[in-house]
Amino acid sequence: MIKRFIAYYKPHRLLFFIDMGVALLASVLAILIPSMVRTLLNTHIPDKNIRAIVISFLLMLLIYLVKMVFEFIRMKWGHILGVRMEYDMREDIFGHIQKLSFNYFDNTKTGHIMSRISNDLNTIAEVAHHAPEDLILSVFLVLGSFFFMFRFNAVLAFIALAPLPFMLLWGIKYGGKMRQGFRRVRRKIADINSTVENSVQGIREVKSYANEDLEIEKFENVNIHFKMAKEKMYTIMGIFYSGFHFLSDMYYLLVIAGGAWLYLEGRITPSDIVAFILYVNIILNPIQRLMNFTEQFNQGAASFERFTEIMDIEPDIEDRPHARTFRPVKGKIQVDHVWFKYSSSPDWILQDIHFSVAEGESVAIVGESGAGKSTIVSLIPRFYEPQRGTISIDGHDIMDLKQRFLRENIGLVQQNVFLFDGTIRENIMYGRPLADEEQMVEAARYANIYDFILSLPDGFDTYVGERGVKLSGGQKQRISIARVFLKNPPLLIFDEATSSLDTESESLIQEAMFELSRDRTTIIIAHRLSTVRHVDKIIVLNKGRLVEEGTHGSLLQKEGFYHKLYTKNLI
Repeated sequence: MIKRFIAYYKPHRLLFFIDMGVALLASVLAILIPSMVRTLLNTHIPDKNIRAIVISFLLMLLIYLVKMVFEFIRMKWGHILGVRMEYDMREDIFGHIQKLSFNYFDNTKTGHIMSRISNDLNTIAEVAHHAPEDLILSVFLVLGSFFFMFRFNAVLAFIALAPLPFMLLWGIKYGGKMRQGFRRVRRKIADINSTVENSVQGIREVKSYANEDLEIEKFENVNIHFKMAKEKMYTIMGIFYSGFHFLSDMYYLLVIAGGAWLYLEGRITPSDIVAFILYVNIILNPIQRLMNFTEQFNQGAASFERFTEIMDIEPDIEDRPHARTFRPVKGKIQVDHVWFKYSSSPDWILQDIHFSVAEGESVAIVGESGAGKSTIVSLIPRFYEPQRGTISIDGHDIMDLKQRFLRENIGLVQQNVFLFDGTIRENIMYGRPLADEEQMVEAARYANIYDFILSLPDGFDTYVGERGVKLSGGQKQRISIARVFLKNPPLLIFDEATSSLDTESESLIQEAMFELSRDRTTIIIAHRLSTVRHVDKIIVLNKGRLVEEGTHGSLLQKEGFYHKLYTKNLI
């Protein structure tokens, strides 16, 4: 984990060395001050050397001015170093998330992902800046101070050295406990984010069922656990810091007592005692920094662990080493004895499914809810992979094709349309970002949404709201069809695209679907007879098995399972 963290410094090593360099120079200057004060008290003031006294004060003033400049450079560019590393990590984790398979998102809350991208990376950025700086400078200041202290008086230096191991042991003991506490707090923050996101996204359902109190109760539950985790963490932190401050006070007391004893013995001068007290102050600051480092490092380590957890997850679905593409894509599909079950379930969702779709043919897949219809069309673009059997396009096993190529040639229109929080233009252009205005307008016309868009005050530049909340279901569906029109793929999949629409919207969308399906291989999942009766072939599923296949008329004549669905108005 440490090697991975250090790797993020490499692109910004110049900034890192500038930050460390000015910090070290500032520390050198700080260490010189007590020695100059000792010389002032020992020599220049007793000799009443006004010129040397003035020069000494001017030198100390110059040192403080130079330190100020160094502090500005350290604060500005050190934090910029952290920000740039945070940027790199955020780019990496977002890019990695885009590669992960659907199975990961099926089992991970969005709020947890958001927490790792935002809160965790912000903490890591702070550690990236402060951790090496605090560690290196603290060690340098302590060693530099003791170098001068041993030169002035070895006995008192040993006395000053004695408490340091106890202070470090105190930090190590409670540092580990704080790390565990911070990890718990991070997990609870992710739970809060997830709960808030769920409630906000489902606010219409919350209000329609008058369940505001239930949502408040759910939030209160996770909020209480978050509060308890923080209270426990702050208890440990209180013990940690109160104990450290007590040890710091004892440190001063010990050095002063040792200095007094040596003075009475005639083995030290008052100026040496003053210099030692100044050095103790210098030493306590880096010790405090080391303790802060422990706290901050523990937070950062917990956050980076969560970051690496995601980065270490490998996609369930990856291109094979010699994955290929082919041209042209005609659209013949062969599903050959496919078995499939989800990783979270022991039951087979699909069992020995076998059928084919000819080039340019339209096929409907029907069956009761849970029969496996949507699962089949999720396997064709390799959102999931079957445990047994094969699926091929134009004779090419999809497992041997590049995922990007496969999905570029498939247009998918789903029941639950997702529109991005942007304009209508942006949502349609998502189908082909490099398309021109004329092509976008043509796609809107084919999708029977163009006239509606023109009736809006801002036309194509109208904002649709989060998830398209400002539009009706039919309007969102037609925009999604326009998006697929613009993509212009050879294969189409309509996954219950009209199941929850009113009659007028359904009519408009069916017209757009038929226009889009012309001369393309099309698979339609639908519950409504009007959507499937004119297709070339109907495939009937029952509890994950293919039980019938044929045209609407031939299937009715068989009076089998399709006839049962039809007569019970299930399609």
